[in-house]
Amino acid sequence: MRKVTSIATALLLSVCTSATLSSAAVAAEKCEIDKRQSRAVGQSAAKKVQKSFEAYTENNVDGAIAILLEANANNDFDKAYINRMLGNFYAEKGQMQTAVKYLKSAVEADILGGTDHAATMRLYADLLLQERKFKEAIPYYTKWMAFTCKEDAQVYRRIGIAHSELKEWDKVHQAADKGLALSAEPDKGLYQMKLTAYFNQKQYKNAVKILEKMVPLFQDDKRLWVQLAQFYLMTEDFDRSLATYDLAYKNGFLETEGNITRLSQLLAQKGSPYKAAKIYEKHMKSGLIPESKKTYNILAGFYHNAKELKTAASYYGKAAEAGNDGELYLKQGRLLALDQKYKEAISVLEKSLDVGIENPGEAQFELALAHLTLKQYKSAYKRAVQASKDKKTARSANSYISYIKEKARIHNVAL
Repeated sequence: MRKVTSIATALLLSVCTSATLSSAAVAAEKCEIDKRQSRAVGQSAAKKVQKSFEAYTENNVDGAIAILLEANANNDFDKAYINRMLGNFYAEKGQMQTAVKYLKSAVEADILGGTDHAATMRLYADLLLQERKFKEAIPYYTKWMAFTCKEDAQVYRRIGIAHSELKEWDKVHQAADKGLALSAEPDKGLYQMKLTAYFNQKQYKNAVKILEKMVPLFQDDKRLWVQLAQFYLMTEDFDRSLATYDLAYKNGFLETEGNITRLSQLLAQKGSPYKAAKIYEKHMKSGLIPESKKTYNILAGFYHNAKELKTAASYYGKAAEAGNDGELYLKQGRLLALDQKYKEAISVLEKSLDVGIENPGEAQFELALAHLTLKQYKSAYKRAVQASKDKKTARSANSYISYIKEKARIHNVAL
């Protein structure tokens, strides 16, 4: 529920609070707000106003409203004044549509004293914004600034929000720029507004420029570091993306599986696959990255690129086991063979065939080579013949069959 106690009190006491007119605003020498004199309600209405205020100070908002509804407003001014009070009270109760109705009547009467009219107009615009009546809210914020001769950063923020909801991105930039020019301190919300607008306009390089301003200003905001790194990726500035991700990681700002994965992938792409593997593995062991077929496969790929064949083979095996995936067993078997672990490779390659792969000839050919290296010519010949029946490996297998036959003949092995 929107609380407007201070506004209601200010209304009843006819005092303009500093919250209504921002200290950051710049006033003109002579304004409409200053020309319009304050005045008191008529005697009959004044009694009701006083009683209503007393009920309000006793936290009896319903009673305060009931008293005002019975008030006899003899002229337009009294009516506008009472409508303003009712608008405030209904807003405090959370009955926004009713509050908007009464505030609209008070604003359109355009008869209240300068301070009261300004405060009413500002609250009316705020409630319109809250009620998602964005087109209606914008002109009243503009009228408020014209009436008070004050430009306010927070008002421009609200105008920017309304334009954002209406997807009027160029107008969002205009409002945010005006607000930033008036802000005594950097306003993260206004910068974020421009960032969102550029993103929706697909102007990613301009979005980068905004983030490059925001990160130094709000260095402790972890989200901004990640956003900057991501936008560098979107603009294919991979070096800056990696540098930003790396710095964010060192500062403890990368707290999700996705961010650690992107950092590791960039490291691998930029020639540091071993570092990528160690970072990814560390966060898998910590539990941030879940252990699954997918993540084991990613980690195996990093170690594979780093030429850490034994470790890569181990993780391919874990990935294969997690997903009962023959293709991953095939990868594991190949790496074991490259690492000269031929007996282990044979066992794993046979498992890939048991689980099933798209082209069995690939495993058969690897098995033929492993058996051949171990001088197991009969098994090598058998696997080579089987590999020759697969279109993908037929040519390679056939080129080895005669060689295996010759080796078997030399060693007196019957095929």
